[in-house]
Amino acid sequence: MKIGVFGTFMSPICTPDIVSSIGQRVEAAGLDSLWMGEHVVLFDEMEFPYPASKDGRIPVPEGGGLLDTVATFGFLANATSTLRLGTGITLISQRHPLYTAKEFATLDWLSNGRVDFGVGVGWCKEEVIASGFGWEDRGPRSDEFLEVAQRLWTDELVSFSGDFFNLPQACRLDPKPVQVQFPVLVGGHSKPAFRRAAKYGTGWYGFALTPEQTAPMLAQLDDALAQAGRSRNGFEIIITPSREGDDDLAAFADMGVDRLVLHMGSQAPDRLDARLDHLAGLVQKLS
Repeated sequence: MKIGVFGTFMSPICTPDIVSSIGQRVEAAGLDSLWMGEHVVLFDEMEFPYPASKDGRIPVPEGGGLLDTVATFGFLANATSTLRLGTGITLISQRHPLYTAKEFATLDWLSNGRVDFGVGVGWCKEEVIASGFGWEDRGPRSDEFLEVAQRLWTDELVSFSGDFFNLPQACRLDPKPVQVQFPVLVGGHSKPAFRRAAKYGTGWYGFALTPEQTAPMLAQLDDALAQAGRSRNGFEIIITPSREGDDDLAAFADMGVDRLVLHMGSQAPDRLDARLDHLAGLVQKLS
């Protein structure tokens, strides 16, 4: 079981020097991958609370925000050589597939095949609407997004006519990703997410879960894979756990989890040193 780390890179704390240093130190610690989330804009008031905090808000510094994933990973690709770069998650319900396919194919090209494309529909209604898309139809639109993007990554000529996106004249997208089977890791804990993972994904990404929560989700995922004529053979399971006890890590391994993406936590230098030392020890223990 491989170990990665989830970093929440925010301005004004994360300067270019700090970001490149973190990437290099994570790589030197022997960790498999570095992951980032995505939010383009933030809101003081939201219909649905942020699910990973007690007060329902994304914890950002005063006057700060999340760094863009593609730009930051492009920067980190040049500062590292082996570290994989994963999105947890790219919000495809509020993106156009044409530009997104181009951005991530280029990122994979420049990083020499080190990108993991984690995707999901998201939870912030206000952000989807601000991006120019509808909220109620975000599920089927995300399915169509993945169909278009995967064709652009693999086919020489692509035309498409759908309910949400259209490429009326055959076009070419180059460069293609270095990875012939570009990793699409579908996030989400709902039946539509499991169906989407089974149909379009090379894997599934579960976030902030305990082993007890994960087990029934894997059963639902297995059902969705079977309905799609697939199995977990060659299908990757990635989890960001909400607990990191030895028993929990062992339980995830016993379930067949391929990668754990653990929270980095504070990016203050002294606390980061201790955290990376701890994660490096886990890598050695689990390898």
